[in-house]
Amino acid sequence: MSKLWQLLRPAQWVKNLFVLLPIFFSGNMDKLVCWAPALYTLIAFSLAAGGVYALNDVIDAPNDRLHPSKCKRPIASGAVSSRMGLLVSAVAMVIALLLAKITVSWQLMVILAVYLVMNVCYSLWLKKLAVVDVLVIAVGFVMRLLAGGMATGIVLSQWIVLMTFLLALFLAISKRRDDVLMYQRDGIMARSNIGKYNLTFINHSMVIMASVMIVCYVMYSVSPEVTQRLKTTHLYLTTIFVIAGVLRYMQITFVNEDSASPTHVLLHDRFMQLCIMAWIMAFVLIIYT
Repeated sequence: MSKLWQLLRPAQWVKNLFVLLPIFFSGNMDKLVCWAPALYTLIAFSLAAGGVYALNDVIDAPNDRLHPSKCKRPIASGAVSSRMGLLVSAVAMVIALLLAKITVSWQLMVILAVYLVMNVCYSLWLKKLAVVDVLVIAVGFVMRLLAGGMATGIVLSQWIVLMTFLLALFLAISKRRDDVLMYQRDGIMARSNIGKYNLTFINHSMVIMASVMIVCYVMYSVSPEVTQRLKTTHLYLTTIFVIAGVLRYMQITFVNEDSASPTHVLLHDRFMQLCIMAWIMAFVLIIYT
């Protein structure tokens, strides 16, 4: 049973916290009416993502067996059969869709269905296309954000949508860098499209994404639309923590060469955790006090 649970990769579900960002950025954290639909949306997306992970593991099992860490995954290691993996994937996806319809609305079910179709296409085909693969990942994070806004009735600003897309794209590109390094070092091709990436392209892309993302956040923090809605002109003070977090992640990527899993970095790097906690605390103090 633990292997089936592992197949859904619950450690990766932290990514679905993006559905809660509309509540946080809109200044509605103190409104309990927003939390029930947001939490149901979080659970639905987590189950959907788990189903996608299971499907992806079935498809990628031959390549995963050649990978130094992915070979330990349930299907690649032989602990779970491919047939059982497909069954777990289907059950998780169906439960996610039903939960979205029953607990929130049919609109959320539609968004979730589009997310699932996009990710199934990604697992079967789109991940083989360089650049397209990282764009699809970034769009998936934006869909989480849109679902959270729709479920809570919160209108999203263009800034939060842009920042989410840029951040997700930045992290997705950093993961490809780790794949390129492994291919150059060990000759292991973790992805069929990895030959269409190289370090020069990835390094430049990461620097561009990081720069645009920071500028976007600064513009968000001083935007008249945002300052008037949140009734504060001090959001720009939180920029220091954003810059510190981005620089730290780039240090981990370029110096430590350890960007295979953004989730692992988030859960284990103390400096990143301090940056995020300081940013959250500063944001809360500015908006809610």
